[in-house]
Amino acid sequence: MFKGSIVAIVTPFKNKAVDEKALSELIEWHIKEGTNAIVPCGTTGESATLDYEEHYRVIDITVKTVNKRLPVIAGTGANSTDETIMITRKAKEMGADGALLVTPYYNKPTQEGLYRHYKEVAGAVDIPIVLYNVPGRTAVNMLPQTVARLAEIKNIVAIKEATGDMRQVSDIIRLCGDRITVISGDDFTTLPLLLLGGKGVISVSANVAPRDVADMIKAWEDGKIEEAKRLHYKLEPLNQSMFIETNPIPAKTALSMMGKIQEEFRLPLCPMSNENKDKLKNILLNYGVKLK
Repeated sequence: MFKGSIVAIVTPFKNKAVDEKALSELIEWHIKEGTNAIVPCGTTGESATLDYEEHYRVIDITVKTVNKRLPVIAGTGANSTDETIMITRKAKEMGADGALLVTPYYNKPTQEGLYRHYKEVAGAVDIPIVLYNVPGRTAVNMLPQTVARLAEIKNIVAIKEATGDMRQVSDIIRLCGDRITVISGDDFTTLPLLLLGGKGVISVSANVAPRDVADMIKAWEDGKIEEAKRLHYKLEPLNQSMFIETNPIPAKTALSMMGKIQEEFRLPLCPMSNENKDKLKNILLNYGVKLK
């Protein structure tokens, strides 16, 4: 259902508000560049600093701008099950094609707690659900055995795996087979994950180089292995640059250098240091990105 190059799109700000025009223009650019689906209000979209009205507005703009040309997978996860259900219901009402649900952060649920959380949401909202495992952000790792239990639930269709652990990815695919789609949550691991049987990436790098990320996955799907490898190695310096400071600071800084958005963040995120900004600019220039 969901596969290929899926961008975890940034949320542009201007004068402390969501820059709706810039967001719509980014979406149109992604469609032209071959992106296969869009995730608004994920980690890269600074969802943690959006209030409810802004969160819903970003989803609504994305759904309406895309206008059924691509799937929209709305980030609707929270660390409360009731809140997750509320946001997910609203995303469905607005026409989202799926929901990306991060493992509840800070409260560190057990594996049984994780299972019950996702089962409760899946039972309450009839929408395709993508699990999101990112222990570096949440302090809890959803184990393959838990994913296998959740894969039995009809509308839990995929997992974004952002541990960077290929053994864990392999175990999920071995235990679940075709009952769940495994998607990379870490740009560096996209090609290895495809080799193991994964189907794509929810990408940070695609914010900056959407065509290359989409072409790498398409090359793999078409059996053009050497071309996929070439694009993997081309992308690697860019992938690394997206995390020289906390995501999405580098991605938004790069997009501002490209003239696509304002360089604006919400505290506690702040502008990139001058030293790292110079490093990022050099990487972008060497990559061939056109800067303003």
